[in-house]
Parts: sequence; structure tokens; C-alpha cells
Amino acid sequence: MVSDQVRTTDYHTAGEPFRIVPEPPVALPGVTVADRRIQALSSVSARRLRELLCFEPRGHADMYGGFVVPADDDGAHLGVLFWHKDGFSTACGHGTIALGVWAVDSQLVQAPAHGSVDVVIDVPSGRVTARVHRDNGRTVAVDFVNVPSYVIARNIALSTSRGEVAVTVSYGGALYANVDATSVGLTVDPSHYGDLIALGREIKWALNDSEHAVHPSDPRLSGIYGTILYQELGSTDGHVHQRNVTVFADGEVDRSPCGSGTCARLAVLADEGRVAVNGPELRHESIVGSRFTGTIVAATAADGRAAVVPQVTGMAYRTGEHTFIVDPADPLVPGFVLR
Repeated sequence: MVSDQVRTTDYHTAGEPFRIVPEPPVALPGVTVADRRIQALSSVSARRLRELLCFEPRGHADMYGGFVVPADDDGAHLGVLFWHKDGFSTACGHGTIALGVWAVDSQLVQAPAHGSVDVVIDVPSGRVTARVHRDNGRTVAVDFVNVPSYVIARNIALSTSRGEVAVTVSYGGALYANVDATSVGLTVDPSHYGDLIALGREIKWALNDSEHAVHPSDPRLSGIYGTILYQELGSTDGHVHQRNVTVFADGEVDRSPCGSGTCARLAVLADEGRVAVNGPELRHESIVGSRFTGTIVAATAADGRAAVVPQVTGMAYRTGEHTFIVDPADPLVPGFVLR
């Protein structure tokens, strides 16, 4: 059963919504956040709460959010289960940025008026950091420092309805298929919105059960989460400049440049020698024109591969606080989606 009232605080990060549920009114058991996600995937009550907050008339097909849960241990401030209309995801960079702002706004984590503070968060893919920067008592930027990210496979030849494409699969807390949109005659702009969604879905499902969608060490992280369709915009002041649209889950579109997707792009670009520790950086735009800045914090190794520790800088803004009401006579509970 879903509670008759659910309280949330909503943010957007570079245009992408993030609905935070500080006190989820359903049981979300598990020893770790990764375990809680696996159990939530099969929990009727967790599914109905997710759908209630994501589906119309209380949400929409591209809604995103998270349930705040206990951290794995005392080394983190909180844990989170990320969700969207199709399920529970393993990573979410824009949500991590929003959670950093929320943790300071709600005084869960004390922050200085000037300077920065680290908000440490356990997510299904591991432990991440939202470094919250403050100026004159206001949060002005957040650095999302992610788990080690790396390339899984390069130049996978894939036949699609738009011809053969070359796909690179990389990991940034979730597995992404990377494709140059211009290689199939598309540009990353709203006029091609429908075509980009169709191609992104097609590529994701074509690769999702392949050997390239297997995480090398943790099967809970396997599966292609999304397709990143990118477009080169040339060099800006010596830095890499790209625009992308990330089509994730089953046809959902990230309005931001995608936080974990930016990490997956940084892994590819580092492998190509185009970004590195101490620069150059990635100036990453979204389909709506918002921007993240991606940098490499360190070179490392993970799961037997060369890897990087990526950092994505952006900002989240509070859009509202809500008390959602569940009327027992309402026939449209938990709701519906039209896509």
C-alpha cells in the first residue's frame, strides 16, 4: 500500500528534474544501497510509490527522482535509490548534484558560508561525492566526483534503421552506448528529438543482451542503461566541446548533459588522449543548451582496465516542495504514462 501522503522536495539540475523523497513511506530493505536496489526492483510497494511520483498526473514520462535511504556505513552521509518511469537505476550524476544542494539546504550536512563541503553519498554503483561550493551563504556550484570510469568496447559495428553505426560502450556508474549522431545524418537539437529517441532506443535494445553489456565484475550493473548521441562542436579555448542527448531507460530523454553519461564520455575521451588530468576538459552541452564541465581528477585502474576518476561540475535549483495526496477513491492511482 502507498501512504495517503508523500512529501518531496524537487530540484532541477541543468533542466533535468530530480524529485527527492527524504522519508519514503515504504520499506526499502537491504544491507547496502546496491542490495536495496535489487530488492526494490521486485517490491510491489516500492514500484507503486515510484510510479505514483513518476507517472501522470503527478509526474510525467521523463520524471526522475530518488528515495533517501541509510548509507552503507558511517563513511557516507546518506544513501539513495534512483528511479525513473521504467525502474531503478544504478547511477545518476544530475541527481547526485541535486542531493548535494538538498543536503546543505536541509542542514543534513553543515556547510560554510564561504568555501566548500563534501556530501558523501552511497549509490548502487558505489560511493560518490557531491562537493558543494558556497559563496556568501549561497550554493553556487557542485562537483560530482564519480566512481572510476572506463571503456568496455570500441567500434562495435551495429546495423540500425539508419544504417550501420560504430558504437563505443563505456562505464560511468552505468553502461552507455556512445554514437556520433552526425554519422547517421542527425544533429543534437530539438528538431530531431523524435528521431534521436527512436535511434537511442534501437541501439540500447540491440546491445542490451550482448557481451558488450556485461559489467566485468558486478552483474547487478550489467545492461545498457542508455545511448549517448553526441555531436562535436569543435575546440573551445583548447578544450573539447560537445553536445549530447542521452536516451536512457526505455526512451526517456535527459534534459541535462547527463552526469553519469558525461563520466562515460570522459572515459572515452581520456582513452583517446583528448582529455587528461590537469586538462583539457570537456565542455558538455545538452539538447536544451544547458552545460556541465567534465574533468579528470585522477588516472587509475578498475576491473582490470585503465580507468579515470571523473568529475562533473554543475548546479541544481529547488523548484518546489510537495505533499502528494492519494485519494482512496481516485481510480488513477498510481497513474499512467502515454509513452
